[in-house]
Amino acid sequence: MPERVETTVRSLVSGDLAAIVGLDTVLTGESKGHYWTQVLERYLQDTGCIGLAAVVGEELDGYLFGELRAFEFGSERCGWIFAIGVHPDTTRQGVASSLLTEAGRQFRALGVSRVRTMVNRTDVPLLSLFRSQAFVGGPFVQLELDMTEE
Repeated sequence: MPERVETTVRSLVSGDLAAIVGLDTVLTGESKGHYWTQVLERYLQDTGCIGLAAVVGEELDGYLFGELRAFEFGSERCGWIFAIGVHPDTTRQGVASSLLTEAGRQFRALGVSRVRTMVNRTDVPLLSLFRSQAFVGGPFVQLELDMTEE
């Protein structure tokens, strides 16, 4: 297992946009600059949102976006991890764990006792990450309708 890297976690700032877009492009193979511009603007303005940057050395090597959600589908008010990304060169080195630890601290400070997220069931590395951080299956089941066929 790779050694943990020295990671500083701080709040995202508007100047992080290019790094977020670049990292997401590395992770997904698709550049979504307009999308991330909108997301970052919203997260910087909303006090119920958490935007975190993981910095390794001088570089932004990870990000996390979270928000407070309340009462959808009968759920109590909770934290929600909307997005997390870590550069492939520093995976399994504690970067994502550092982001999740700080997100948990900030969610507790906002008064919630539960944090939720959604993960593709075939994304084993991401599932493993969340499970290693004590996330377990919750009380809700995600359902979807394929609208391509009628």
